Amino acid sequence: MTPEQLAELVDRYASALVLYARQWCACPEDVVQAAFLKLVRQRTPPTNLLPWLYRVVRHAAIDASRAARRRTRYEIAAAESAPQRFMPSYDPTGLDAQAAAAAIAELPAETREIIVAHIWGGLTFEQIAEAVGSSAATCYRRYAAGLDVLRQKLGVDRTAHQP
Repeated sequence: MTPEQLAELVDRYASALVLYARQWCACPEDVVQAAFLKLVRQRTPPTNLLPWLYRVVRHAAIDASRAARRRTRYEIAAAESAPQRFMPSYDPTGLDAQAAAAAIAELPAETREIIVAHIWGGLTFEQIAEAVGSSAATCYRRYAAGLDVLRQKLGVDRTAHQP
């Protein structure tokens, strides 16, 4: 198959295949791309090309959906067995997890990345600096500034949590 033939097939059928795959999975574009790659790897093109493409897309979309469900189940199980980082919201002295998550989501992406990597990932500031391409001092400053913003948004008294 020539690149021109492949381009023509993609132009003609990709949109419909994406729509078809969307019935089963949340990543239909990836599934369609994989189907076209599989087509390119065929030594001889399928006899009935269009039904072959739809079958490959259907099977890949169903597989992707199953993988997403497995991943979700695994993530839920991991989250349930992980140590609790927030007090349940019914505890009047603890943090409201939903409010904290919303406040974290409002932080600048760089600050949020550093806070998540340090608190939930357990990374040191040196490790974070290496991952984000910055210095450990800059990462610490962003971390401290981000925590101050979170304290303000959540109404937490800074002195109440210091030893």
